[in-house]
Amino acid sequence: MNAIDTNVFVYWLDDAAGDKQRQAVDFLDHLVGTRQRAVLLWQVAVEFLNCMRRWELAGRILRLQIVAYFEEIESSFDLVLPTRPVLHTALDLNTRYSLSHWDSLLVAACIEAGVTTLYSEDMADDADYDGVRVINPFRKPLP
Repeated sequence: MNAIDTNVFVYWLDDAAGDKQRQAVDFLDHLVGTRQRAVLLWQVAVEFLNCMRRWELAGRILRLQIVAYFEEIESSFDLVLPTRPVLHTALDLNTRYSLSHWDSLLVAACIEAGVTTLYSEDMADDADYDGVRVINPFRKPLP
């Protein structure tokens, strides 16, 4: 199963991202079009909405657009909520792999959800954290 980090969803909408926007659009279209199982992790949903709220406050996007984009994401990916043990797993991952606090929470949520591939540009490409392989979708060809 797959999960997608916040940065991919943000690039999907960011007209200022240039090639990364095109790559994010192509990547997400491919993932959804080929029906590869992917989930939306709670942390990613919250981070995405936080970013969109900052854009709204800066006048880059309207609230109705935020709702529409989020509904599109929700309709394409099942939302996975973390449980309490994720926090302990994150602490352990942070210690063993020196991941940032937020990255360790994301990987811990992946482990709990049964995710084996996390698409992100924020961690080492092709790294494996306790069975979660990180793939940078901006460096590799489409899966």
